[in-house]
Amino acid sequence: MASLTGVRLLTRNAGSLRNSISRFRLRGAVTQLQLNERSFHFKRQSAITFLPQGITDTRVKQVRQYSGKLPLTIDFIRQRVLLVLNLYDKIDPKKLTMDSHFINDLGLDSLDHVEIIMAMEDEFGFEIPDMDAEKLFKPADIVRYVADKEDIYE
Repeated sequence: MASLTGVRLLTRNAGSLRNSISRFRLRGAVTQLQLNERSFHFKRQSAITFLPQGITDTRVKQVRQYSGKLPLTIDFIRQRVLLVLNLYDKIDPKKLTMDSHFINDLGLDSLDHVEIIMAMEDEFGFEIPDMDAEKLFKPADIVRYVADKEDIYE
């Protein structure tokens, strides 16, 4: 039976030490635990490891998963653009068509146009440069731009 003399932890309060030990599970055969006011010693037969409660395996498991994007079609892009625009609170879904102009037909201002472009960036997962965003004033323009960006042609 080997005595562990190298493990000596200092603490200010033996009560807080007991509380912190009770939060962890001791793995190994602990034969004796000595608590003093300022330190504690373990006498044991095997190595002691402190594990949070509920964790049984300490090995790091690296998992990599690679996958491609879902295949897009023009119709699927059109549905997603219309869904995002229908969910925008300043657009009346009854007035929205693929050829509706955001400013002239739907009554939006330039700040709303910027918010729509940002919502499309979030939806499709890529950034639309400002030079290109200035030209996207209709849902059909956005559908064509996304399809060109994703190399989808009909």
